Amino acid sequence: MELFYRKYGEAGPPLIIVHGLYGSGDNWISIARELSGDFEVYVVDQRNHGQSPHSSVHDYPAMRDDLQEFMDHQGIKRAVLIGHSMGGKSIMTFAMSWPERVQSLVSVDIAPKAYHDLALNSHIAANHANMIDAMLELDMAAFDGREEIDMALRQKIGSDRVRSFLLKNVRRDKHGAFGWRINLQALRDNLYGIMDGIGVDPIIAEGGITGFPALFVSGANSDYIAPEDHQLIRSLFPVADFVTIPGAGHWVHAEQPVLLVKNIKYFLDVRPLVK
Repeated sequence: MELFYRKYGEAGPPLIIVHGLYGSGDNWISIARELSGDFEVYVVDQRNHGQSPHSSVHDYPAMRDDLQEFMDHQGIKRAVLIGHSMGGKSIMTFAMSWPERVQSLVSVDIAPKAYHDLALNSHIAANHANMIDAMLELDMAAFDGREEIDMALRQKIGSDRVRSFLLKNVRRDKHGAFGWRINLQALRDNLYGIMDGIGVDPIIAEGGITGFPALFVSGANSDYIAPEDHQLIRSLFPVADFVTIPGAGHWVHAEQPVLLVKNIKYFLDVRPLVK
């Protein structure tokens, strides 16, 4: 699948940013611009998101292959990979298949484990099934404005921040009617696989992946990477480093962008961002 992308910067090694569930490359433009002085930054839209094509298939092998195809089309032999949430699992799956094509890996607030029970056991994490169902239930063509859509979603999605993030996916068609830019039905049909682990056991049995440095970034107010997950992560990436960003939940790039960029630059051994 040919992914939509934006590019920032012309100097330095290639760096690819892969967004998470319900997101798009647009959410990472400010981060990309901050990194573009030291890297040739590509920000992609994953399948069924943003301006990339839709498909009934939405799993990590497919997203891994999309990334390989993208790199091949761009002539990128090896790249720094940054992935948030679902995007973090996409780049980990890619690294498990083609570690020789990874310069460094940065996973933002996601571990290679299954997350089926997180919404049931956490007062912070989102219940994705409920959220997607709430969006699917709306008759989008019946609304005259985004405020009306927001009010309708408020009944089942109480967080103003989450609704604001989801509403970035609202668009008008050529007739002026509202609709969703993301492929909600495909995401709902494949949600179990999206929330599942990524099959790390064979790689761990071989000693993990040590050919490149890896950084796992956690939001201090997020439950997505627990202290007990560090052992699993280090089994897959034995040389992994960990950092926790204060004042951030799951959407670290939106809540603490300056600290995130500073830590990424420090990890990649270039001049940290000073602000």
